[in-house]
Amino acid sequence: MEMENENESVSVSENENERHFKSMQQIQHAFHEEHPLVLVAEQSNIEGLKAYCDGCGELLSAPCFTCIHCNYNLHKQCAEAPLSLPNHPLYPQHSYVGFFLRQRPYPSDHKLTRQDCKICFKEVRLERGSYSCGKQGCNYIVHVNCVLENDKLYKVIKEEKQCEEFYEKSMQSSIIHVIEVNEAGEATKIEHFSHQHCLVLAYKMEEKIDRKCDGCMLPISNIFYYCSERPFFLHKTCVELPRIKQHWFRQSNATLNFDSFKTCDFCDQYCSGFFYHVGYWDMCLRCAKVADIIECEGHQHFLFFDFKGSEKFCNGCGNRCSPGAFKCGKCKFALDFGCLTLPHSALHKIDEHMLNLTYHDDKEQSYCDICEQERDPSRWYYSCSICDTSAHLKCVLGKF
Repeated sequence: MEMENENESVSVSENENERHFKSMQQIQHAFHEEHPLVLVAEQSNIEGLKAYCDGCGELLSAPCFTCIHCNYNLHKQCAEAPLSLPNHPLYPQHSYVGFFLRQRPYPSDHKLTRQDCKICFKEVRLERGSYSCGKQGCNYIVHVNCVLENDKLYKVIKEEKQCEEFYEKSMQSSIIHVIEVNEAGEATKIEHFSHQHCLVLAYKMEEKIDRKCDGCMLPISNIFYYCSERPFFLHKTCVELPRIKQHWFRQSNATLNFDSFKTCDFCDQYCSGFFYHVGYWDMCLRCAKVADIIECEGHQHFLFFDFKGSEKFCNGCGNRCSPGAFKCGKCKFALDFGCLTLPHSALHKIDEHMLNLTYHDDKEQSYCDICEQERDPSRWYYSCSICDTSAHLKCVLGKF
């Protein structure tokens, strides 16, 4: 009799729970079609579950949707994530196809090739939710959280016309007007947005003078444009830079501007010349040329840009990486934009030879030959192997 009463109480309890859940908000989700999911709004209601979200794989927290019949749970954000993102510039090569939210059954043979998220470069568990490119054969894939946690990472283009305009703008040249061309079709006299006078094409300097390009601030050594009325020089490649282009950082339009003097928000260097304005950031040309996946002489593995890597410290200079880090997927190595764009060699009056960027020092205690202060041998520095000169990066390059 006691057993029957016990079973009856359990049955009543289950019915009460079911009625309680039915009174709560319910949804049907494409990832779990067999049962509805109910909203759990408070953390206290899920403390005993100790479950993980089947969408993003993170520890479950309220608010979330859960199935009362089986162990299936989704964070509210994951449950409400759009199943498709049309005309999505997160992966511009196939933006016309769009992104799709998928969840694949876990394979019995466990032999699927590992796939890494193209934002954080950590492994994507395919049995959980992930966004991937809709083009057949393309393996571009990202975590749900990596897409949803920061809406500045991407911008959804809703209409096909907007998508076409987006790419038309990226083809706009920074040349305002071509005045003269030669027989080969080269523009020999132009108007450029960065200068008030006409610029003329030249192939070499008439005088042996150390001239810098007013766009990228690097030496003029080959074909360039110059102003005949005042000293102003631009590499031909700098002249031909697009005025508006799409940049991988935040996947937004980058607009080319000419500024006399400002700090690059990426490498933190003071410089003048061309800057690409990307979202809220100003990016110098050196940083603008850096790809999101790169090889670096100072490290044996590929480095991937991690938007969430601002908590990392740079192995080159020791400073905190901002606005993100170039991380190694195989070890804890990380670099910031400043060290990644350092010149491989530089001149300084302390030595008659070129000083070369050096990535490690075998000495236990080292000193800078410019400031005569102690130097961390684990950090990058400039050195001359002939004269045994070594110096801090900033001491060689200076503030400007």
